[in-house]
Amino acid sequence: MRSILSFAAFAAGASGFSFTTKSVNQNVLSRHTAESLPSRSITASPRYGASPPSTQLSMMMDMEVIECDVAIVGGGPAGCTCALYTSRADLKTVILDKNPAVGALAITSHIANYPGVDKAMTGQELLDQMREQAVQYGTDYRRSQVFMIDCEDGDGQAYSTTVYTPDATIKARSLVLATGAMGRVSPPFPGEEEYLGQGVSYCATCDGAFYRDSEVAVFGMNLEAMEEAMFLTKFAKTVHWITPSEPRADQDEHAAELLAMPNVKQWPKTRLLEVEGDVSGVSGVKVLQKGADPEEHTIPVEGAFIYAAGGGSKPITEFIQNKVDFKEDGGVLVDEDMATSVKGVFAIGDIRNTAFKQVVVAASDGCIAAMSIDKYLKGRKSVKVDWIHQ
Repeated sequence: MRSILSFAAFAAGASGFSFTTKSVNQNVLSRHTAESLPSRSITASPRYGASPPSTQLSMMMDMEVIECDVAIVGGGPAGCTCALYTSRADLKTVILDKNPAVGALAITSHIANYPGVDKAMTGQELLDQMREQAVQYGTDYRRSQVFMIDCEDGDGQAYSTTVYTPDATIKARSLVLATGAMGRVSPPFPGEEEYLGQGVSYCATCDGAFYRDSEVAVFGMNLEAMEEAMFLTKFAKTVHWITPSEPRADQDEHAAELLAMPNVKQWPKTRLLEVEGDVSGVSGVKVLQKGADPEEHTIPVEGAFIYAAGGGSKPITEFIQNKVDFKEDGGVLVDEDMATSVKGVFAIGDIRNTAFKQVVVAASDGCIAAMSIDKYLKGRKSVKVDWIHQ
């Protein structure tokens, strides 16, 4: 079985789209219950990041207003861990989760590198347990999409942040950004979405061990693609490295190192056209090799790792606009306490765009942010290690 990551397709910039919202206050959502909940279709503003028209602002004023200590945007491992700790600290916590089944962890078929977890457990099962644990301690979990936030430097007392969803307006004394980094930079290749979770992956570090003695393809020639391809050489029988231009091994040590590996087959000046497969998953990738006589080939592979054009790990930040500072690579800028440039606003997990995109790291971020929030809201000079409930 394979552990495959999927993107969380963020709808920023889409025009005239509608989406479904569901909320759960008492019980945690599961794959089985999500579809049975009542839902309604709501038309969002034309663009995230644009100011909503006056009619929509009027509608916002008529919406439910929720006041809380901690509002968390994103229900992945980072967000759920943060909620667990803040709820245990007796801080009123609300999680706003676009969809519990589309994040990186939720799409992972098996978890093999999270401490204490049976290797047969799926990512969805682990995430369900994380969410349920947070809910049991009092977290208000709501399935809803955030399309805009407002925030200003807080003092730990006033409601200094506002989060807008189609269902409600949430006013919070602190805000946590935890939407992850599965955003897309361009449309996917044909077959890419279809076989997501069945052979298509964007994380060799996560999934490489599942392709031992298999043929895999890596598309892309940026640093991430080369590092991930190098990692795959530890497991795969052959790594087919597909690049749109000729790698310059004489100028790039990463390319030289990768090309020197005996189990790497390089396909220079080659375009990825399509991911092919059947009911069992990916069976190959169709490519077009440039030259005097361009020719299409189908390379038989079991895994397709895409790091250019169709795939990527772009932080999902469109709804934030320019409300906080960002790093040059697009990740949210934070300090060692996970605090952003705006006092009272924190960012955790893959939205920071670190090189360590792992579940255990995201959970660690959530814990750090929660303790920092408790310190901030309660005016402590130092963090409190944990909160004991009888």
